[in-house]
Amino acid sequence: MKENKYDDPEFFLTYSRMPRSVNGLAAAGEWSTLRSMLPDLHDKTVLDLGCGYGWHCRYAREAGAAKVTGIDISAMMLEQARATTQDPAIDYKQMAIEDIDFAPATFDLVFSSLALHYVQPYAAVCNKIHSMLKPGGSFVFSVEHPVFTAIDAQDWYLDDKGNRLHWPVDNYQDESIRHTNFLGHQVIKYHRTFSTWLNALISAGFSITRIGEPAPNAQTLKQYPEMKDEVRRPIFLLIAATKE
Repeated sequence: MKENKYDDPEFFLTYSRMPRSVNGLAAAGEWSTLRSMLPDLHDKTVLDLGCGYGWHCRYAREAGAAKVTGIDISAMMLEQARATTQDPAIDYKQMAIEDIDFAPATFDLVFSSLALHYVQPYAAVCNKIHSMLKPGGSFVFSVEHPVFTAIDAQDWYLDDKGNRLHWPVDNYQDESIRHTNFLGHQVIKYHRTFSTWLNALISAGFSITRIGEPAPNAQTLKQYPEMKDEVRRPIFLLIAATKE
């Protein structure tokens, strides 16, 4: 199933007001760790899967990438990306991640930020990415952590006064669709165990080079104090892998 909530005007408007939509990478608590997992981008060709507003595409060019392609299923997201990008070396295409079909050995880096948990055929996508990468190329991505996606509610267990007691984890081994509430809308996500996220990469021929489970740093917590409970459980899983 290919879901495109971001072309729902009401959903898009709500999303556009989120801190990371307004302030970009500076408001993404996982970005400092994810950035450290990227290879040297000088003169590299980059593919961004689920590029959204194009923040990471523009960063790649600032870091020296020669050519960047950003794909997204949402026309509204790409309209915003194009409006905020004045760079002929960045090419935005409307395409679902499931449908990527670039020539073998096209890219030095394939990157994705918080998009692959919306994609059902994850293993097939890993195989495609492995083919599209040049030898020695990298696949670096972030997804919602399996601890975060295990139950549909994706919310804290509260006491009778509304205090957050703990983050519940249940049905962890049940890898299936999760009908979650995101920004007041029902959204479909795909829960996978930690081992599935890794083993699909290994089966595709990748070597895993680094794993990240970042928590907000002190600077982020000072700027966004509402994120204080994000240190109590992982919300992001970051993975870097290479094609030998």
